[in-house]
Amino acid sequence: MTKDIQTTDVAIIGAGPVGLFAVFECGMLKMRCHVIDSLEGIGGQCTALYPEKPIYDIPGYPCVHAAELIDQLETQAAPFDPVYQLAQQVDSLVPNGDGRWLLETSNGTRIDAKAVVIAAGAGAFGPNRPPLEGLEDYEGKSIFYMVRRREDLRGRRIVIAGGGDSAVDWALSLSDVAEKVYVVHRRDRFRAAPESVARLHALAETSKLDLVVPYQLSGLDGSDGKLSAVRVSTLDGEERSLEADILLPFYGLATSLGPIAGWGLNAERNHILVDPASSQTNQPGIFAIGDVSTYNGKLKLILTGFSEAAMAAHAIHPLVYPEQELHFEYSTSKGVPIG
Repeated sequence: MTKDIQTTDVAIIGAGPVGLFAVFECGMLKMRCHVIDSLEGIGGQCTALYPEKPIYDIPGYPCVHAAELIDQLETQAAPFDPVYQLAQQVDSLVPNGDGRWLLETSNGTRIDAKAVVIAAGAGAFGPNRPPLEGLEDYEGKSIFYMVRRREDLRGRRIVIAGGGDSAVDWALSLSDVAEKVYVVHRRDRFRAAPESVARLHALAETSKLDLVVPYQLSGLDGSDGKLSAVRVSTLDGEERSLEADILLPFYGLATSLGPIAGWGLNAERNHILVDPASSQTNQPGIFAIGDVSTYNGKLKLILTGFSEAAMAAHAIHPLVYPEQELHFEYSTSKGVPIG
């Protein structure tokens, strides 16, 4: 059964830092936003790949961790009540008359928008899933591919699988709130920042964290989507059962432009060509900002994407309010809605 069509002023594809700031910029111009992302939570790469990594080039922050930056951007956008459509990707984007666009997502959500902003970073993300029998029964209940709020995992027994930055970062972070953390990796060497790996080994000397190496995931125990244990084994067939409430497989994310490549947008090396003055693509009413967009002299920085979000919002305003002249006001004089 086809779902009813939702309407909005601006549909933003991508809930990374640049997409979230676009919500704020559009909101300041009284434009409503729906935000669609293929991940289970907002934040894009900042949340999914390196939440604990420090970022040094955000104005006003000599140093800010990626997850903290996302939290602040979410708070900044909150007064404008964005609608988040998560764990789904936009499969089709077609004209819907009078300059509007109709988006349909992978779960059947349909959104009618006056303008579209593509803030998809390197493209659509999707987790690399471990080949475990019955995996689907636990996904979204006991198995997650990203952590939205670590407080949700307080007091839980957590198995983290993987050997990269995200696995190590989350092991360090969650050890502060979890009852127990197990880190499962097929070898005893980790592909993460040396300082983080050193902290991981030091933490393994305590009762809060166990390094389960060299093991790999082999099975799940539980019922009705609720885990009771995660089974692991070595290449030689040695097996262990880890009592657990939560499994976090961090085996990386597959990225691609996906369906975006078929929307008739001018592209160059998997990036969308835009007018640098407005971030508009060759399709009227469709804009691209952040790492997914390109133009002569483009710098791939988060702060560049923030600037593009502001320019795109101002270019979109006449599409949403064609009869209204925009008188630009600084936020210091205009203020932000409260409550």
